[in-house]
Formats: sequence, structure tokens, C-alpha cells
Amino acid sequence: MKVSNFLVALAFLALASSFAIAYDPSPLQDFCVATDDASSGVFVNGKFCKDPDHVTADDFFYSGLNIASETSKQLGARTNLLTVDSISGLNTNGLSIVRIDYEANGGLNPPHHYPRASEILTVLEGTLYAGFITSNSDHRVFAKVLKAGDVFVFPFGLIHFQLNVGKNPAVAIAALNSQNPGVVTTANTVFGASPSINPNVLTRAFHLDKDLVTKLQRQEWVNPSDLNSYS
Repeated sequence: MKVSNFLVALAFLALASSFAIAYDPSPLQDFCVATDDASSGVFVNGKFCKDPDHVTADDFFYSGLNIASETSKQLGARTNLLTVDSISGLNTNGLSIVRIDYEANGGLNPPHHYPRASEILTVLEGTLYAGFITSNSDHRVFAKVLKAGDVFVFPFGLIHFQLNVGKNPAVAIAALNSQNPGVVTTANTVFGASPSINPNVLTRAFHLDKDLVTKLQRQEWVNPSDLNSYS
């Protein structure tokens, strides 16, 4: 093989490898139901595997996603994200699912991103203004008003949002291609960090007055999925 051909092949393999490790690994068995029992001896994708002889249909089951959740007074929205911690049978399947409830006239799932997943969202009820922003340096906004039955895709790792622009409550359901996608809520991360980021960093980065930055840092930043924030 010529050196040039070898380098091309090597580059292709490196690229393929980078894609392979960018998502949850593919299973090499029928299932690996997650368990906290370390005595199982089999450890896959950050979880121990339950003894297959003890696996039941309930390990792949969840009930109640049809039930509306109380929304946050601050945001007017609530997310119910089901990961491998909610459905143990999701382990190694690279999937999770989320229900989002929005109050009428402005319920907001604020700007956020999933560091380990892309998302496809389906509106079940109501009218949402939804979109995402591209990375540096374009920062292009791709957004649409969505109604019941409409579907929208949020690409991997990009900041996105949904706002209820209707006069009635809205409901959406979304699938993500990771069993544990992680959620980074932009405002919470920046202004609600603990311990607080040096205000000089945020003052310069966001072109804000320092007094405003410190005021924002003193506020309570609600996690859209935090059960303790909904009262």
C-alpha cells in the first residue's frame, strides 16, 4: 500500500472512531438492565447489568407520562425526563424520553442544551415557538411556530428553547439519543453557578453592568425538572 493511501485510510479510521465514541455505545447483547448490585460482575456503559434470569417486563416499563405536571411559577414549564435512572432497561439502548408541560401565555422551557444528545420534539397540544441557535461564529436562529402534530429537531449539543405562545396550556414529548443526555440550562449554569463565577468574567462577557450581574447571581435559578422548585 502506498504511503498516501495508508494515510488516507488511517485518517478515515480515526474519523470513524471519533463518531463511534460520540454517542452511547452499541450493546453486544440483547439487553443490559441497569442495577446497583455490584455482585452481578458485568459492567456496561457505566452501569452493572442485572442477572438476565431476574429481568422482567417491568424493567422496560414506566407508567404516568400521560399525567400533566405542575409547572414552575418562575418559568411556567416543567420537564419530566426519563433516563436510565427512571427506566433501567434503557441501559445501552441510547434512548431517553421527556414530557414538557407549558402553562398558557408564556410558559418557557428556557435555553438549554444536551451535551450528549440530539432531540426530536413532537407537539401534542398547544402552540409553541421553538428553535435552536448554531455555534460560533454564525449564531443563526432556526425557529418555527409549532402546533399539535408538528415535529422539530434540535441538533446535537446546540442551545434550544420552547415558548408557549398560545392562550392554552401546551404539551410536548421528545426523544433523545442518549440514555443519559445531561441537561445544561444556560442561565442557571452561568448565573447560578456555585460558588459564583467572578462577576468581572460575566460583566465583560455579557456586556452587562457589574451591579446587574451580582443581582442576577443572587436570584434563584429554577431547574425545569426539579421537583422541589414546583410550588
